[in-house]
Order: sequence, then structure tokens, then C-alpha cells
Amino acid sequence: MTEADHKILSAEIRIGSEYYFYMETQTALAIPDEDNCMVVYTSSQYPEYSHRVIASCLGVPEHNIRVITRRVGGGYGGKAIRAMPVSAACALAAYKLRRPVRIYVNRNSDMIMTGGRHPMKVTYSVGFKSSGKITALHLDILINAGITEDVSPIVPSNVIKALKKYDWGALSFNVKLCKTNLTSKSAMRAPGEVQGSYIAEAIMEHVAGLLSLEVDSVRNKNFHTFESLNLFYGNIVSEGEYTLPSIMDKLAVSSSFYQRSKVIEQFNQNNTWKKRGISRVPIVYEVMQRPTSGKVSILQDGSIIVEVGGIEIGQGLWTKVRQMTAYALGLIDSSWAEDLVEKVRVIQADTLSLVQAGFTAGSTTSESSCEAVRLCCDVLVERLTPLKKQLQEQNGSVDWPMLIRQAQTQSVNLAANSYYVPESGSMSYLNFGGAVSEVEIDILTGETAILQSDIIYDCGQSLNPAVDLGQIEGAFVQGIGFFMHKEYLTNEDGLMVSNSTWKYKIPTIDTIPQNFNVHVLNSGHHEKRVLSSKASGEPPLLLAASVHCATRAAVKAAREQLKLWGKLDASVSEFYLDIPAIIPVVKTQCGLDYVEKYLESILAQKSN
Repeated sequence: MTEADHKILSAEIRIGSEYYFYMETQTALAIPDEDNCMVVYTSSQYPEYSHRVIASCLGVPEHNIRVITRRVGGGYGGKAIRAMPVSAACALAAYKLRRPVRIYVNRNSDMIMTGGRHPMKVTYSVGFKSSGKITALHLDILINAGITEDVSPIVPSNVIKALKKYDWGALSFNVKLCKTNLTSKSAMRAPGEVQGSYIAEAIMEHVAGLLSLEVDSVRNKNFHTFESLNLFYGNIVSEGEYTLPSIMDKLAVSSSFYQRSKVIEQFNQNNTWKKRGISRVPIVYEVMQRPTSGKVSILQDGSIIVEVGGIEIGQGLWTKVRQMTAYALGLIDSSWAEDLVEKVRVIQADTLSLVQAGFTAGSTTSESSCEAVRLCCDVLVERLTPLKKQLQEQNGSVDWPMLIRQAQTQSVNLAANSYYVPESGSMSYLNFGGAVSEVEIDILTGETAILQSDIIYDCGQSLNPAVDLGQIEGAFVQGIGFFMHKEYLTNEDGLMVSNSTWKYKIPTIDTIPQNFNVHVLNSGHHEKRVLSSKASGEPPLLLAASVHCATRAAVKAAREQLKLWGKLDASVSEFYLDIPAIIPVVKTQCGLDYVEKYLESILAQKSN
């Protein structure tokens, strides 16, 4: 702090909660089975945990419980821990009544009971040079965890990981988890990271406002070098992997960022009732791979059954697993790979069939499951390759069905299990991306329209570009909901009262960007990644902060106009835009009496 030319002391940020709003609410079906056993079908990202809890609840050995999850109708983290009370209650009722029991929670009850993202109160002090270079940052963060612990202990480290995307010089922090009367908060897509990344942007906006500098130039001054990045993140980035600087440069060109900034400045000067803003935001997102099991079995007709630890929650996991199976078995003969895709079926997760499956979260389940499958296929390829060579020598040619028939005849084992455990040195890695968003606000109503968003996101070498593109777009739009629409309101008892779509607004066709350009960057070979791929499920959600920052820039333009009329007593740039920046919030920050101020300024001009 002593190196700083300027200081901001004890500034405050408040960040609210967010409900998951998955397509399918919490649901379970429990069916009593023979020998005091129970089969439970549950919509869960973590069947193994539900299995353990149900067995404990019923007082039976774990081998008496079978938990099956075919797929989950949207999760975002809400079907991990928070699915367990529903499946356990369902199993208990079925156990007592000795008859099948089904629970399907209605939307209002689901919104009240499930919890959601962690609200936070952040107090920060920051020191910086007149150029905008930050020298020191201290944070005091209070995290509202709700009534039970749940997964809250992981959130503080996630907040700091995302916050470290800039070089803060010296960084210190004090984070506390708070027990309150709210419904227990749990993991929600990018838990902690979305708040941490936004906190970083809010500080940049504050510093730029105090210095009367363009916020984009302040961001540029505080980007990491390769050396400082590894200092902050513990040497997990190899030479050449730090693609963020080039991503931000490419984004400035592809989105015409600087040219549009000038056009927007001109637009704001010529328009009284509409103002525009534009913002360019980077992300650095650390993910961690987890151990995952897999099983591949080849049937007599050559069709292939695959079981993986990961759960399909709409992230395209099964698509990638099918591709990986066909690719890996196709190493026997590369001409077979395309046909093999159609022969692969990924089947439901069954906790008695595949143990140590782990849970589906953190954006790395697809690649971990693919690697587990690849290990299985390597074993099968090793068993089948000598037989294929033998058949080729005898017959001159061989196809897949013939190879499998002969393998059956010669008692070759056509099933393989694996347990993928990432190497300790490569469990964690960083994802990079950037977004430019342009918004227009209506000063009379406070309504915000997203005119354009441009994203470049580094997927390494994507396992499936179509799937990853969908994940990037979906995450970004969900992030727009958090930053701009979803008002999570609770009463004095801590219960959610915005418990329907009448009061709780998710993004719709008319609130997503009117022009939406997403580029999946294939950055090349990454030696320690699964086929050089990188995660795509959660990190792009953080980029939606660009919409909020652009909205703030548009509000600032409205306040500058008020100042020009001599009708603004407060600072033009030192104001806080709440999350979500809903219509009343934008309208309030522009000035509820904007029309009156305008008329007063016109009258003043005439009298002069």
C-alpha cells in the first residue's frame, strides 16, 4: 500500500443469490426389492453420495441399495448435494410402506427448498498508481452459507482463484463462511468463481472511475505476465499455454472494439433518451480433474456398451464418450472408427455396477470420463490386435463383426474396467477466454437491450466443437440471467419469496444478445490434457460480467449528461450498479427524475 499514489479504503460490494432453474425439478422413484433391498431412480449428479446416505438412513448395508440415474434434466450443481434429501425421503417412505414411492417436487417448493448460489458481502481496500497499475489489494469477504455446511467450504478458494486473474501486486484476504437462517446454499455453476471474477471487475471499474481513465486501459495495465500468472497460480501453466493476451488482442480486432467504442461515444452525444456502453472482459478459470471409473463391453454382434462415472446433464458427455470409444477402438483399424460410433451405447449410471464413479461437477467430468473409457479401450485393443493380424494373414481382410465373432470363439475377454486417476502434477489447469458486450439502455424505463456479444474461448483441442460451442453460449446466457434478471428475494424467515416465473425472471429469446458471435479457439497441443482438450461447461459463464460492465458504462454516459446539464450532485463514475441490474436498478442510477432534469436544463438555456 505504501507504493500507491491513491487508495480506496473499505469500499463495499454486495452480491445476491441465484436459483438453479433447471428444466426438471428434484425428483426420485424408490421401489422395494427382494431381500430387504431398494432400487432408487434419482435425478442426481452424485448417485454415489445418494447411495451412501440412503443406506445410512435405512440402516442397511450399502449392497442393499441400488441407485440408478439415466440422465438429469439440467443440474448446474443443484442436483449434486441438494438432490439427496428428496431421494432419501423417497426411499424411506418406500421402505416403511413396502411399496413404490415417487416424489416430484413442484416448481414453487423446489425454488424455496433447494437454495442456490452463495450471497456475499465484500469489503475491499485497494492501492494504485496514477497510471492505473494496482499495487495492493485487501479483501474481507463474508459468504452467506445458509443453515447447513453443504459444500460451502470449497467456495472461498474458488472466489480467490477467479479473482487472481489480474496482477494485484500484493494480495491479502480474509474470508468467512457465515451460518444464517437462509436455505442452505450449495454449488451452482461456477460456485465462487463467478463472484470472484466479478469482484475483480468491480474493483477495476472503481479504480478507473476515480482516475477518470478508460476502464479497458486499467485492465490492460493489470494483466498478468507469464511470470506473474505462475506466481499467482502456482506454476501450473506451461510455456506457450498462456493464450489470454492473444485472445484479448484477437477479440479487439474481431469485434471492432476500439472503432465501436468511438461510434458509441458519438451515439451518446447525439441521443438524449438512449445510451450505449461497451465492455471487454477477460477470464482465467482454474479447473481440477478428479478420479473417474469406466467400463467398456463388446457384445457378440459387435455392438458396444459403455458405462462411465459421469452423469449426462445436458453437457454432451455421452456424445464425447461415444466419440472417444469409437476413436480408441478404431486404433485397431482406423477405417473402422466412423462406423463404430453408431455401435456404441452409453448406459445409465448404476451404483452397484460401477463403483468409485465420483460426481459430475467442475466442468472436467467429460474429459475424465473420456480418459477412463480410453484406458478401457487400450486394454481391448491390446487383446484384439494380435487376433486381427492373425485373421488378416489367414483371410486377407477382416472387418469388425468378424473380429468380434472370432474373439468370442477364442474366449478373448471383451470387457474392460478402468479407474482413471489424474497425475498429481496435472490435475489442475487454467482456462482462458474473453468477451466484448455492447448494450443500450432506455433512460425513460431503465430497460436494457444487449446489442452484441463477441466471445473467444480457448478449448485447447476441442473434443467436439459443436458441443463446446453450445456449452459456451449456454453458460454465457445463464450468466446474463445472474447479472441482469434473476432477483432472488427472501422474507424475514429466510424463505425465498420470488418463487415463480411471475417474480423470478430467467433469460428469454428477447433478452439474449441480438448479435451473438462465439469463436472456439483450438490453441494446439496440450501434453497433459485428454487429447489436448480443455473444459467448456462453467468458465464462459463468468464472461457475462461484460454485459453488466457495459450496462454500467451506459449508465455512466447518462450520468455524464446529467452533469453536463448541471443536474447531478453525485459523482459521475463513482456509483455501484447492483446485481442483478434489473430495470428499476438501472432507472434509479440514471436518475428517476431524468425528464424533469432535462426540462429544467432546457428552461435554463432559454432564460440564459
